[in-house]
Amino acid sequence: MKKKLDLATTLGFVVALGSLVASIVLEHGSLMAYFNISAGLIVFGGSLGAGMIAFPMAVVKKLPKMIIMSLREPVQDPAAIVQQFVKLAERARKEGLLALEQEAPTILDPLIRKGIMLVVDGTDPEVVTQVMEIEIAAREARHETGINMLEALGGFAPTLGILGTVMGLIRILAHMSSASEMASSIAVAFTATLYGVGSANLFWLPLSTKLKRRSAAEGEIAALIVDGVAAIQAGDNPRIVQEKLAGYILPAKGKKAAKDAAAPAGAASPAKAGA
Repeated sequence: MKKKLDLATTLGFVVALGSLVASIVLEHGSLMAYFNISAGLIVFGGSLGAGMIAFPMAVVKKLPKMIIMSLREPVQDPAAIVQQFVKLAERARKEGLLALEQEAPTILDPLIRKGIMLVVDGTDPEVVTQVMEIEIAAREARHETGINMLEALGGFAPTLGILGTVMGLIRILAHMSSASEMASSIAVAFTATLYGVGSANLFWLPLSTKLKRRSAAEGEIAALIVDGVAAIQAGDNPRIVQEKLAGYILPAKGKKAAKDAAAPAGAASPAKAGA
């Protein structure tokens, strides 16, 4: 699946962090005053440790990959997928389903390729649907586990921030006679809360929401593919295939797809897109 830089996520981080920095600068504050290693260890180290307790190590190891994924948006074009099924339907009606075996190597999306190969092999339609739905369900389960971990980290961070605040207050009470110790403890206390609430609401929870939205979008693409494969196996003509799948496309794209479907066969080849 092709991916491109997700400008919304990248700009979102820049705007959010930039706003915080700008507010500090406007109030003539010092950025270093908000930098505290002890508070960072409590919040970020504690959150990671809690995540390792709550989730298997195999899932925790994927955390960096999930963060990178949030910065790269998959290129999903339902109209191109519909057009691809229309072309497959045209060839199937002209040369038979077995002719689609020659098309399989050129299909980039693994789910479409698997469905077409099952159809070529003469698999029962119900079995074809079941096999594809099982693969989709497994993929969604993997996505859900990763999203749940991000949401959990978003819950752990503020709580650990409060824990850091309580620890700082304990140090304050233990060093009431030392002004320098009290100042240091107060800084740790309030910085921990800042780190906890900030990281949860500016990082972990937005990332989980972003990946949840993408998972839902991939689910819609997967449903389109299942219906497309079923239409090919049923022997529907290209026009019927296009009409059946048009509901998965936004209105503007739907008109373009319909126009492309009506174009001569020698026109530009359809783009291969994946879910």
